Amino acid sequence: MATDRPVTLAAVSGAHGVTGDVRLKLFGEGVAALKRYRAFNDSSLTLTSLRDDGKGGAIARFAEVADRTAAERLRGTALTVPRSTLPPLADGEYYHADLLGLPAVSTDGADLGECIAIDNFGAGDVLEIRTPEGKRFMVPMSLDAVPEWNADRLVITAAYAQLD
Repeated sequence: MATDRPVTLAAVSGAHGVTGDVRLKLFGEGVAALKRYRAFNDSSLTLTSLRDDGKGGAIARFAEVADRTAAERLRGTALTVPRSTLPPLADGEYYHADLLGLPAVSTDGADLGECIAIDNFGAGDVLEIRTPEGKRFMVPMSLDAVPEWNADRLVITAAYAQLD
């Protein structure tokens, strides 16, 4: 997975206070995971402080944001870092960004389409695949359903690819 595309770690959900702090919605493993980075969005935002908001998000301050008006202008901004700066993965682990857009094939060789989304409804990740005909189906990201994946493709057990 050697691509260096931007990976979104958080998004600005709004201003916090009057001095330029922003509220963040986190997409990763919490504040501790975000703290390893100082620059976001091709170094256009430099993190100067970060703290847990106690509600599953964070409060951040960026050197480039001087007041509430500037903070409000950032609402909706995704905070990205290059894929190459993410920590290495152990066997069997993956980043969602690495799976999105991958072609999917079945264990019997059929072209199933492309991974267009990854959701987690509480019991683990679920891949959404869009077929070449535009239909969609979901597959649990488990070894039974997806016995193989790499930088080039996802292999889905044929029994999970039934499009009835």
